[in-house]
Amino acid sequence: MDIPVDFATLRVIWWALVGILLIGFALTDGFDMGVGALLPFVAKTDEERRMVINTVGATWEGNQVWFILGGGAIFAAWPFVYAISFSGFYLAMFVVLTAMILRPVGFKYRSKRADPRWRSFWDWALFVGGFVPVLCFGVALGNVLQGAPFRLDGDLRAFYEGSFIGLFSPFALLCGLLSVAMLVLHGAAWITVKGEEGPVAERARRIGEIAGLASIVLFAAGGFWVAFGGLGFRIEGLADAAGPSNPLRGAAAVKAPGAWLDNYGRHGWTIVAPVLGFAGAALALLGLRAKSAWMAFAGSSASTAGIIGTVGLSMFPFILPSSFDPRSSLTVWNASSSHLTLFVMLIVTIVFLPLVLLYTAWVYKVLWGRSTTGALVTNPDLY
Repeated sequence: MDIPVDFATLRVIWWALVGILLIGFALTDGFDMGVGALLPFVAKTDEERRMVINTVGATWEGNQVWFILGGGAIFAAWPFVYAISFSGFYLAMFVVLTAMILRPVGFKYRSKRADPRWRSFWDWALFVGGFVPVLCFGVALGNVLQGAPFRLDGDLRAFYEGSFIGLFSPFALLCGLLSVAMLVLHGAAWITVKGEEGPVAERARRIGEIAGLASIVLFAAGGFWVAFGGLGFRIEGLADAAGPSNPLRGAAAVKAPGAWLDNYGRHGWTIVAPVLGFAGAALALLGLRAKSAWMAFAGSSASTAGIIGTVGLSMFPFILPSSFDPRSSLTVWNASSSHLTLFVMLIVTIVFLPLVLLYTAWVYKVLWGRSTTGALVTNPDLY
C-alpha cells in the first residue's frame, strides 16, 4: 500500500496532535480541576459551594474526553513512551487515578445527604480530586525535562532505576507548583465567567490574582533553571527521521546543559509559546482586576496553552529522555508506531476529531448560562 504521507512527516504530525490533545485537556478539564482546588476557599456556605460545583457540574464528564483522547493517542502513536512511563511511574499514576476517582464520587454523592459533615467531607474530596492530579502532572513534566531514570537493554526491555520519592526533586516540585498556579488561575477565571456575581466571584478574583502572579514568577524561575541549572539533552549526529522505530538505533542522545533552549535559536517562531505563557497570565490578571470575565478566561487559556507548548517545543524531538542512560532516550524519530499505523490513525482523527469538537460546542451551547444560588431551589437537576 502506497502511503501518501511520508513517515517523518507523520511522526511530526502526531507529535503536534498529541500536544494539541494535551493542551485541549488542560484547557477544558483544567478549569474543572482548578474549580475543585478552589472550592473550600471561595465558597463559605453550602449554597455557595453548590453554586460553585454547578459551574462545572454539567460539563466536567465531557471534558474528560480530552484526557482519554490524549492518553489513547500516546498509547497508539508512541507505544514505547506509554510502556516505559506507565511502568516506571505506576505509583504516581496510581495516586493520580485515585485522586481523579474522588471527583465523580464527590459530584454524585455530596448533595445526597444534608449532614454538614458529610458535605464537608466530599467538598475536601473534590479539592483533592482537583489539586493532587494538577500537582502530579506538573511534577511529571518536571521529571520529563530532567530525564527519567530508565534504560533499555539490547532486547529493548525497559528497566526503571528511580523511586516514587525521587520524583519530587526541587525542580519537579517547582513545575508542580507552576501547574497548580496555572490551573487555579484558569479555574478562578472560569468561576467569574460561569458563576453569579457576588462574594464568591470576588474571592475567586482575589485568589486568581495571586495565582496569576505566582504563574508568572514560577514560569520565569523554571526558565531560569532550564537555562542555567544543567538541564537538557541533545542528539549527536544526524538522526534518521524516517528510520525504523528502535530507540537504540542511529544517532545517540547525550546530556547537554542548556540544550533545551537550542530550538529557540534554530527556529525563532517558537518563542511565541513562552511569550504566550507570560502575556496570557498578564492578560488574565488585567481581566480579573477589571472584572472582565472573558478577558480573564482568554488570558488564562492562552497562558495554559503557552506554558504547555513551551515544554513541547523546547524538548523537540525528545519525548522521554533518559537521565540514567541518555542513549535509551525516546524521541519523535525512534519511538513511534509504524508508518501505516500512524497514517490510519490520522485518517480516523480527521474524521472523528471534528465530530468531537462539534458535539462539545453543541453541549456548551445547550447548557450555557450562569450558575446561581437561586437556581438551586428551582432546578432539581443541579448538584
